[in-house]
Amino acid sequence: MANVESVKPIPDGYPQLTPYLCVDGAGAAIAFYTEIFGATERMRMGGPEGKIGHAEFTIGNALIMISDEYPEMSALAPKSVGGTPVTMHLYVDDVDATYNRAVAAGATVVQPLADQFYGDRSGCFEDPFGHRWNVATHVEDVPPEEIRRRAAEKGG
Repeated sequence: MANVESVKPIPDGYPQLTPYLCVDGAGAAIAFYTEIFGATERMRMGGPEGKIGHAEFTIGNALIMISDEYPEMSALAPKSVGGTPVTMHLYVDDVDATYNRAVAAGATVVQPLADQFYGDRSGCFEDPFGHRWNVATHVEDVPPEEIRRRAAEKGG
């Protein structure tokens, strides 16, 4: 066994916090994220019955882990539990292109694209696997006092 004192508690190449998605169809989900977000697959480990036991992909400097659904281990996808309370927020260079590409590839509109009072242009969709993504492009640097003023105008 390795000397525990020499092992880093957070391994190189891994952020301290990493989302872990469970889906019914992890291979198809990775292909979707590659097409829509330009994801790059880092690794994939097979599981029983041709499923993915664990895989990792990156979107820009973000790392995401993913696996297929394994109900016997309480690893359930959003559709198996009636939806997800979590939304992934992703900044992209061209929110209109990314959002429209996702919808054309089968994502469901949750919130249409719109310019936001805090300086982002954003929209939210649910991917074909049940995960929600809020995609945004920052279009305006807005000082905090102006954000408060604009929020008050909107009734927020």
